[in-house]
Amino acid sequence: MIPFVRAAYNASFSQEKYDAFLADLNAAFNKPILFRVAETPIFIPKELKHQMFQACNDVIDVICRPDFKELTKNAVPKDLVVPNEDKHTLFLAIDMGICYDENNKLTPQIVEIQGFPSLYGYENFIGQKYRQYFSVPEQFTTHFSNFDYETYPKFLKKVLLGDCEAENVILLEVEPEKQGTNIDFYVTEHYTGIKPVCITKVMREGRKLFYMNNGEKTPIYRIYNRVIFDEFKQRTDLNCQFNLTEDVDIQWVGHPNWFFKISKFTLPFIKSKYVPETWFLDQIPEIPKDLENYVLKPLFSFAGAGVVFNVTPQDIENVVDKSNYILQRKMRYAPELISPDGNVKAEVRMLFLWQENEERPTLVINLSRLSKGDLIGVKFNKNKTWVGGSIGYFEND
Repeated sequence: MIPFVRAAYNASFSQEKYDAFLADLNAAFNKPILFRVAETPIFIPKELKHQMFQACNDVIDVICRPDFKELTKNAVPKDLVVPNEDKHTLFLAIDMGICYDENNKLTPQIVEIQGFPSLYGYENFIGQKYRQYFSVPEQFTTHFSNFDYETYPKFLKKVLLGDCEAENVILLEVEPEKQGTNIDFYVTEHYTGIKPVCITKVMREGRKLFYMNNGEKTPIYRIYNRVIFDEFKQRTDLNCQFNLTEDVDIQWVGHPNWFFKISKFTLPFIKSKYVPETWFLDQIPEIPKDLENYVLKPLFSFAGAGVVFNVTPQDIENVVDKSNYILQRKMRYAPELISPDGNVKAEVRMLFLWQENEERPTLVINLSRLSKGDLIGVKFNKNKTWVGGSIGYFEND
């Protein structure tokens, strides 16, 4: 997207550097990274950066509406409502594809939004490693709001710990050691001292929660929640004393209800040139005649499960509960990232933290995903190179 920067990066790239880069990543915490790390970051030019900022603001304007809670009151399934919801989400992730507009100019198009934590720790780590091993110009940054590799982890630690000691805060997951993004848990522990804990290891005594920390029964005061309900509901084999929806004496670091409220459920309410036309499936006036230009998505799924890319009228007819699906106009991804073996598409996830006393969330860092397939994701990029998890370096003004 910035030809001279891309040309310089590709010219200086070598398989030997990449192999050393991967070896360092896997050795840093003595844990192999379980997803593919791309050979390259992406470089975002200033003009596109400011469009992405505007796209984010269009989303945030809706989330900051006084009636937003009322607007999303039906988003959380009744059997999954967690008590003590806070005023607003702590985490906000805005996914956008780098696409073409009607004039074949680059434009961001919002794919999805999430009121749920993402790789807030890992991206700081990987951004440093790309700089260490590859040709990354100084006038590009992975951070925003005046953060850098040193100040950002300190801010993240402050936000996650609140007024608690690290031993009384846990990162809650289902079998964290088996999660595909577990590298983020280890980086987060390195930055903050917060240990990843499986939900089956949480003990409940009345309204109090505990876990075993180095052999000692330790009270839990705050939960950095990384449990995705979709996965948790399917794990009928788990033996848990705590099931998330119970009213207990803890502070949520990322209240679970926001996972549902700020999600694909929110997209139909956002009117912006950066949000493709999106309808709740049960509210479509009529099925579009150009249905081939739309994607059918379940409101709540993980890792692209249930998405129908080439939609037919029969696909729509087959959906039983249409209120739990959206129909979204397809985006024209721009395969503008040049690699040695073909052009690459990209999505960028802008990551925000929203402190309790702030009027709007603060943009802190980003992640990116690279793809040569129809969609972004592992199953669309098997046996391909220059694809996978990465980060965006944004050109300074």
